[in-house]
This record gives sequence, structure tokens and C-alpha cells, in this order.
Amino acid sequence: MQQEIERIVGRPAEQGITLALLVLHRGEPIVEWYGTQPDTAFGPGSPVTADTTLISWSTAKSMTHAAVGIMVGDGRLDPAAPAPVPEWAGTEKAAITLLDLLEMRAGLRFVEDYVDDGVSDVIAMLFGDGAADHAEFAAAKPLDHAPGTVWNYSSGTTNIVSRILGDVIAADAAAITPDDRRAAVAAWLAERLFLPAGMTSAIPKFDGAGNWVGSSYVYATARDFARFGELYRNDGVTETGERILPAGWADHGRTFAAHDPEGVGPSGFDYGRHWWMWPELPGSIAAHGYEGQYVVVVPDRELTVVHLGATDRADQPALAAALLDLIVVVPPG
Repeated sequence: MQQEIERIVGRPAEQGITLALLVLHRGEPIVEWYGTQPDTAFGPGSPVTADTTLISWSTAKSMTHAAVGIMVGDGRLDPAAPAPVPEWAGTEKAAITLLDLLEMRAGLRFVEDYVDDGVSDVIAMLFGDGAADHAEFAAAKPLDHAPGTVWNYSSGTTNIVSRILGDVIAADAAAITPDDRRAAVAAWLAERLFLPAGMTSAIPKFDGAGNWVGSSYVYATARDFARFGELYRNDGVTETGERILPAGWADHGRTFAAHDPEGVGPSGFDYGRHWWMWPELPGSIAAHGYEGQYVVVVPDRELTVVHLGATDRADQPALAAALLDLIVVVPPG
């Protein structure tokens, strides 16, 4: 195992940096390693510790799946029902279901490009024309395909789901202004998801309309990302034995929707419902984020693996292969 760890954390800086690597086996840490934040234009770098909160990027999408699960368990949302998006009423988009959104098969046009801001809807949504209201920006995109027929990975789709969650929470709290909405959603996420799961460091971020940016923004420590993975390894039951997700919600997340042959894994990656799966690891469920953020849950090996850092796309296949080799050191059973 030490050899595989060194392949990951000992890479030359030009091949990517690891800020945190954590492996839990049966809920107990067997690997815990922290690196150093590099210097930036905003100031000098600093050592990463167990208390350092790091960005989720798209691993937050899987937390959005968890929040939907809580709402489903409460009877407030139905994945099979048309997505409650007011501006879609009376249009072809009204046929889009919440499940279509969770499976990234809404049919909406959206370009998920993190490099070329000239063609990137995700950059425009997060930092440009859509910054004030991410869901409004994404919901206005043209419908290119019949709902439920074509898979297209889209951060905009997730932020539509986030606004749906926010609509339910804001209505319950009589939250009208963006600030009130932000406070109500933050409180709900803390009370219903983060604190019960033991994620005391989790910090969600919001857009100008007061909606959680569930596509991209939760800051947390490596240990708390691992606690989130453990929540799914234990099918929605926390360390204290409290069930906060419906029974079977982890299986809901790993239900196959599409295969992404361009994924950086050795065999690409499969996609479920706001979760990824690694074909080499049957039964796995994984949250992935930009630049090599991973929370990989492997139930048959009783493992949760967290990697946080910054790795360019060209170097991510080597990182994914090294993580896979680290995982298979631990035998099933």
C-alpha cells in the first residue's frame, strides 16, 4: 500500500498535486496524508491539515443527490414526477422529470467545458452571465433532445435541482428575499444532512438568488468528505446509527444511466444519478470533482477513499489508475 500511496502523493508537481489523501477501512483511517497549498497570486501557500477545508467542485453534485433523497423520504419530492420548474410550464420542457435531471438526461443544451470560456456554459453560469441565478441560466437553455433520451453531463442541470430544493425549503420558511432563502437552505442542509452525517466543517456556497450551488461548492475537510462517502457506504445510516436517507438510496445513486468513454478511468466511467461508478470495482459509487477530487466508495472492500488536490485533465488518467491500484490492495470481504 505504501508504494501506491507514494505514486499518488510523490508525483512531480507538473503532474499534479495532492492536498489530502484519506482511506477509511471499515470506518477507520488506514491512510491519512496531507500536502501543502501552493503559492498563488493571492498569497503564500500553507500546509494542509486535518482541519483545512478544501473545495468540492463537482463532488457536491453527489451531496445534491443526498439532499434530494431526504426530500423524497419526507414525501416532498417525487423523482418520477415532472420537475417543478415554473418557466417550463406549457412548454416541451414540462415533460422533464426530476429523475431526468438526476440522470443528466434532461435534453437541455449545455456545454461543460472548464478551459475554453468562449464555448463554456459552465464558466458563463458560474462566473459570467448566469452568476446571479444559475438555475435561471440553465433552465433557459434550448431543448435539443427528448427528455430521458440523451446523456449530457451538466452542472446547469444540477443547479436546477438545487433551486427545486430551495423552492421547497423557502416555502416552508416563508423566505422571500435571496438572503432569507440562503439562510433557510443553509440551515436545512446543516440540520438534515451535514450535521447528522458528522460533517461539521461543511460550508455550502450560494448564488445571487440565494440558491445553493449544488453543482460545485461545498468546502469541507478531507475527513468530512470521507464521512459523506461513509454515509453512502452504509446506505444512508450515519456513524451514530441514524438513518437520514431512504433505505436503498445508495442503490438509487448507483443505478446505471450512461457510460462515459471519455472518463479518465482505465475503462472510462459509468454514470448513475449524480454519482459515478468505476467499472473495475463492481458495486462502487463515486463522487468526482474538477482537477481530481474523488470520493470513491467500495462496499465489498469496506473502503472509502478521498483524494483532494489539483491535477490537469491530461494527468488524471495516471491519478485514477494509481487510486485504483491503491484500492485493490485491500481484498474484498
